[in-house]
Amino acid sequence: MTVVDSCVQGCGANLFNLAPASGKVEILKADIGEPDCIAPALAGVPIIFNLAGEISHIHSMLYPERDLEINTLSQMRFLEACIRLSPGARVVYAGTRQVYGAPQYLPVDELHPVNPVDFNGVHKYAATMYHLMFSRSGDLDAVVLRLTNVYGPRMALDVPCQGFLSNYIRKSLAAARLQVFGDGSQLRDPAYVDDVVEAMLAAGAAQRLQSREYNVGGPEALSLSQIAAICTDAGGMEPPEYREFPPDRKQIDIGSYYTDSSRIGRELGWTPKVRFEEGIRMTLNYYRECLPHYLPPGLTEPECKLRHILTQKGSYRLSPT
Repeated sequence: MTVVDSCVQGCGANLFNLAPASGKVEILKADIGEPDCIAPALAGVPIIFNLAGEISHIHSMLYPERDLEINTLSQMRFLEACIRLSPGARVVYAGTRQVYGAPQYLPVDELHPVNPVDFNGVHKYAATMYHLMFSRSGDLDAVVLRLTNVYGPRMALDVPCQGFLSNYIRKSLAAARLQVFGDGSQLRDPAYVDDVVEAMLAAGAAQRLQSREYNVGGPEALSLSQIAAICTDAGGMEPPEYREFPPDRKQIDIGSYYTDSSRIGRELGWTPKVRFEEGIRMTLNYYRECLPHYLPPGLTEPECKLRHILTQKGSYRLSPT
């Protein structure tokens, strides 16, 4: 097995995550958008799990050209390399529920209209269409999993703007008070990482795919107030503080969202098993044992260094903040 990771600043690469598989996994530090660099890892491979990309919605709005490069152009180049080196390969792509935008109905199924509210959703949807187009032409055998908020051991904690769950976990470990934007009534269905891995393996192993797009959500819809309360109890903190939405977050807020995962259940036999209260307990226990590998001491609010890095490189045109 080979893991390809470009270790792009802000995307959360951490070699410690692969330590338990040391000696069993080859690590190739390369950009999937550079086909010549990844060719040895792709040749003749029957199943490819494509998890590469930037996930931050905030970063996509601040640095849209960066998001375009990572989530769209690199994906197109990568898939063209897959076709050339492993024609017909099964490619399991980690998509996002963000492509749906603000839900028109709940729970959200795969027939829901696509109407993203940020560049990340637009670019991830373009990458989705590349996968589906190449499957229709018979060049690849791709399947897209649209993931809800994924959490659990080994997620990046020191990278800013990666979503509210990494923020809640980071603060819970430091016993720092959580902040809830709005009234806390917005619904989410967090999915534990082990459940998501099982969904990906099921999609990769299926002999024949009945569908090309599957929603993958958690086992329960919880309000942000409930999620914050569960984290607070697990971390032993004061009750959360409620605040108004910052303008940059309000602009891309989608309100309530939770997933209809019945299609993947019917066709691939997958259902989420880990409820949030159990999942957050296992997550905090993991980080309490391994925290130095994920978070410098005392860091509860990571500073966003991407603007400085990108300005120094001069590689992208930056939107004003």
